[in-house]
Amino acid sequence: MVEVAETGSTNADLAVLAAGGAEEGLWLRADRQTAGRGRQGRAWTSPPGNFYGSTLVRLRPSDPPPTSLSLVAGVALHEAAGAYLPAPQPLRLKWPNDLLLGGAKLAGILLERIEAAVIVGIGVNLAHAPALPDRPTATLDAAPTPADFAHTLAAAFARWLGRWRGEGLGAIREAWLARAHSLGAALRLHGPDGDAIEGLFDGLAADGALRLRLADGRTRVIHAGDVFLI
Repeated sequence: MVEVAETGSTNADLAVLAAGGAEEGLWLRADRQTAGRGRQGRAWTSPPGNFYGSTLVRLRPSDPPPTSLSLVAGVALHEAAGAYLPAPQPLRLKWPNDLLLGGAKLAGILLERIEAAVIVGIGVNLAHAPALPDRPTATLDAAPTPADFAHTLAAAFARWLGRWRGEGLGAIREAWLARAHSLGAALRLHGPDGDAIEGLFDGLAADGALRLRLADGRTRVIHAGDVFLI
């Protein structure tokens, strides 16, 4: 675990380390980011007290599809955050990359491919819930320190990465679904081209893509986009 007081982006820094030969399993955590990134190039607000970290996965020929590492990260994140919450808590995963607490965004995941490696970036609202224009946000009720959370998350991610490789994507897909919002939940999708589609959550396809059941009964398989519960 490499820990720094401040950096631009842990994903960007880890990409440099990956190009220099860093080994799989390396984690980089920053107390503060000055140029944090979310999906589709959005800025990620990074006040001190929250968790900002990235890890490196070196892809192997026998690995499941690299995009499914978002499911691995989601399940590991759910496990790590759940360790600090009294049970039961309404902690749920939302496709493709969010962890929700009581329906509000608690954490997000950003995957970035660097040749034969994937940088998995994760941000978690431990102490602060930055305001977002399009969704509510939340923090952990009993927040650990970012350093303590980093070690909890790293251990969980290593376990689920091992299962992803050893048991295949099917096992991870089922674990993700067991921690997600219920089947039939109403969703609104904003696609990469700006179109908006509404439908009902119909689970995940075999490759981890979202299945959205439309009003006319057809099922549409979604591989990219922003998804909102409605």
